[in-house]
Amino acid sequence: MRHAARSPRTSRLDGLSQNLVILTWGTLASSHRVSAEMSNAKERKHAKKMRNQPTNVTLSSGFVADRGVKHRNGGGKPFQAQKEPHSGTSRQRQTRTAHHALAESDANEQSSSRVTFKKKGGWKAGPEGTSQEIPKYITASTFAQARAAEISAMLKAVTQKSSNSLVFQTLPRHMRRRAMSHNVKRLPRRLREIAQKEAEKAVHQKKEHSKNKCHKARRCHINRMLEFNRRQRKNIWLETHIWHAKRFHMVKMWGYCLGERPTVKSHRACYRAMTSRCLLQDLSYYCCLELKGKEEEILRALSPMCSGDTGLTFAAVHYLSGKCQGSLLLYRANKYPRETLGPVTFIWKSERTPGDTSESRQLWIWLHPTLKQDILEEIKAVCQCVEPTGSAVCIPDPLLTPSQEKSQTELPEEKIGRKRKRKDDRENAKPVKKIVGDGTRDPLQPYSWISPATGIIISDLTMEMNRFRLIGPLSHSILTEALKAASVHTEGEDAEKTPHRWWAEACKNPDSVSLHHRQEAVFELLGGVTSPAEVAAGTVLGLTVGDPRINLPQKRSKTLPNPEKCQDNEKVTQLLLEGVPVECSHSFLWNQDICKSVTENKISDQDLNRMRSELLVPGSQLVLGPHESRVPILLIQQPGKVTGGDQRGWGSGWDVLLPKGWGMAFWIPFIYRGARVGGLKEAVMHSQYKRSPNVPGDFPDCPAGILFAEEQAKNLLEKYKRRPPAKRPNYVKLGTLAPFCCPWEQLTRDWESRVQAREESSAASSPGGGEMGPTGDVVPGALMPGRTRQLSGEAGTSLNDAEVMDTDCPARAGPEWATSRGATSSLFCVLRSRKLLRQLSAWCGDRRVARLGPGRGQQELSREVCLSVLDCFPRALVWVRLSLLRKGSPEPHTMICIPAKEDLLQLSCDRLYRGPQESKHCDPFKSKIRKQKEKEKTEKRQNRGSATSESLADGDPAAGPHALTLGLWSGPLPAVTSHCSRVLLGFVTRGDFSMAVGCGEALGFVSLTGLLDMLSSQPGGQRGLVLLRPPASLQYRFARVTVEV
Repeated sequence: MRHAARSPRTSRLDGLSQNLVILTWGTLASSHRVSAEMSNAKERKHAKKMRNQPTNVTLSSGFVADRGVKHRNGGGKPFQAQKEPHSGTSRQRQTRTAHHALAESDANEQSSSRVTFKKKGGWKAGPEGTSQEIPKYITASTFAQARAAEISAMLKAVTQKSSNSLVFQTLPRHMRRRAMSHNVKRLPRRLREIAQKEAEKAVHQKKEHSKNKCHKARRCHINRMLEFNRRQRKNIWLETHIWHAKRFHMVKMWGYCLGERPTVKSHRACYRAMTSRCLLQDLSYYCCLELKGKEEEILRALSPMCSGDTGLTFAAVHYLSGKCQGSLLLYRANKYPRETLGPVTFIWKSERTPGDTSESRQLWIWLHPTLKQDILEEIKAVCQCVEPTGSAVCIPDPLLTPSQEKSQTELPEEKIGRKRKRKDDRENAKPVKKIVGDGTRDPLQPYSWISPATGIIISDLTMEMNRFRLIGPLSHSILTEALKAASVHTEGEDAEKTPHRWWAEACKNPDSVSLHHRQEAVFELLGGVTSPAEVAAGTVLGLTVGDPRINLPQKRSKTLPNPEKCQDNEKVTQLLLEGVPVECSHSFLWNQDICKSVTENKISDQDLNRMRSELLVPGSQLVLGPHESRVPILLIQQPGKVTGGDQRGWGSGWDVLLPKGWGMAFWIPFIYRGARVGGLKEAVMHSQYKRSPNVPGDFPDCPAGILFAEEQAKNLLEKYKRRPPAKRPNYVKLGTLAPFCCPWEQLTRDWESRVQAREESSAASSPGGGEMGPTGDVVPGALMPGRTRQLSGEAGTSLNDAEVMDTDCPARAGPEWATSRGATSSLFCVLRSRKLLRQLSAWCGDRRVARLGPGRGQQELSREVCLSVLDCFPRALVWVRLSLLRKGSPEPHTMICIPAKEDLLQLSCDRLYRGPQESKHCDPFKSKIRKQKEKEKTEKRQNRGSATSESLADGDPAAGPHALTLGLWSGPLPAVTSHCSRVLLGFVTRGDFSMAVGCGEALGFVSLTGLLDMLSSQPGGQRGLVLLRPPASLQYRFARVTVEV
């Protein structure tokens, strides 16, 4: 045989190798022996635990050891392959010899079976369930190669990372350092080589941006214009919305997306801008109503909605000429002084218009969006406009045809809002146009109405124009630097090539050219005026300017006034004394066709920047010639602070009216000249420092003011309930009945009841019917019984039927509160008669008004005067200003109270006396709330095992309309005037520390009856002193009340 031909030395070496391998496998097999009677459950359990462990070994040789033969190992010890019984099988001893040929060796290796192992769960057999014999001989070289491959795989598995984290991310946190990702030297030395290899990988290298795409195209794969158009269908966006959204906190109010306040701290900076520089605001959300028709018909229709007692009306000669802008308060027809609708401003179109011979007049009425619906319905009623015109004047989007509008809205949703590449080809895609104006308008809804009886046409021009407001003394300088008058179209220029044919046609008229030059001269003279307050209040100046983007400076700078620019002081003085001429108030902005043409023919920013890049000298002036846009605008002077004797003219500025589509073209040049931008918060601060009511919060007698108060109370109540009871004030113990709202109606009703009780006691004590005050004057409380009952009857209810308000604030009363106690059925009103306000201002101690004396119509405080005032205004509120004498910063809903005699006496003795302190009240609802909680816990334990349907049917007692809240007064309010130790007079609507006067200042309303009562009982030197107490404090502080006129 072939085995016999081998040398003895080779046979001896092969035997030693075989003995070594057989000894190893025999030891491994004997170490895994356990009982074979393991149950199936235990076998499954063990198999689950050991599923990741090797259960067999494939030998590298075809030799199988004989069970009964002994072999010699390297150590000289005998090795016996033992026979292992298996249940249900009988094993036979087999001995195989190895073949030296490679083919035979491989065949025997593949035919070798699995070896049984002794494991925790018992014997594990091969695939057939039987154990095979251990080979007797193996080939050393083949076995070594197989083991080397296994060792190599093991080393590779050890060195390979099992996670996607980098090296520096595997370090413990105390060893991590900043900038480890790109600075290898910050890592420990043992890890630097691995980190360097990781950094050199292509995955961590910076990707090269494609050169054929700009940054915006790489950043966003959606059609952003289409996405913005979709988002404007719910809330109206101003043209400056994108600019505001990047720099302001945005809020959704009144159907608009508006900027509330800047993201940076700028409260003091905005005040300094209003005082010494310029503050810019976007007021394009204000609504505009246009009335067209004969002047007599318009005045006859609007006269029942206003009263000359509150000031000048639409029929004032000063306003009819179109020279100035007017302001007034509108009421429901023939309902003055009750049922207020709100304040408005208006402008009449100038009569002297070149080329216009029609008798029709135009009137623009500007109003707050919260007042639009009520005022529009009332104007339509008084003008008898019930039929909509055939073609609406206001189109939702003049830049889009109905087919384009429909194609945009019917696009699939997968192209909107998902960051993926667009599948449509750019060449075949239809261009998407930007929504300009009101994107929420319904094309089927009419926006223009005509009256067949009077011929008046009412049009809704909301969002058809932009309105920017510049506040501050530098408004003149910014306007004159940013805006340049348009050049006159000459005859040599081809009128057919220019897209602005309306301007070419206007320049053919010599009167129009002359008027344009006069307007330009007046506009240049404004640059020499120090402050806008020097110009007549409400001055209107029309102008046609060029594209302001052409004169845009390279860098943002601050424009300062230049007195040398206007050396003709005589013309400036004449302008300030006589005002702007009437004919200079004309503007092409009144023509809607011209405004539409200006909007459609605007040069895009992309084309303008391309023209700049093609200039031979970079940075030089861009000259467009006849292709330059001409934009008609209107400049309206805002008077600023007009009440009081101090800081007259503070906060004055200019309003700029311009066509829609040109908002950002004017916005950026104003900012580049040094204007600071403010939002809604800055607008409230501006009105507070002007001491004028803010719309709609400071108009409690109009529907918009009632809804605003209800929403504000609801938000404050939710905020209060979010805090735990231990971290919020208990208003019941503090004696605050209404911390989140101002119960004006109950306040006026309680004062009327107080007067009635006092008069009854006075009538019983003295038949004369009068009660003498400390100064000898008859207090208004000593009225005749008949007179008081008559006033109550005129008010529409009797004192016996008067009930206290149910709930502590409108938010808890539900929506019925606004309807049942709204302006239509409100029994109180706000005193706005200028004559009476001037009289009250003199009685409160205003020296400027008191100097007028009785010769100027001023009267002394007496019984007859008080009776006449209360006869016309039985339940009225008075707008007042309160300035604290010493420290303290008032806040909204602060209570205004009447000081007692001992308070005034102690203040006269000690000028550092800060004021009395309210004693703590008892909380009658605390025990009820505790019992209610205990009852709820008991019911919850009892119903723990019951069905869910039964618990839902029972309901939660705390979810009722009169749920008890710890810290708030629940149920009907008691008398608000006498609930505390000091008699309540009114409430503060806005208050804070005033940077204008350097102390705490507040604005609010007080009861007219209570104010007259207080002024009559106080001595002359201390007349007008009141006490202020915040809702969450017990400390009263002295303040002086002033009626601003």
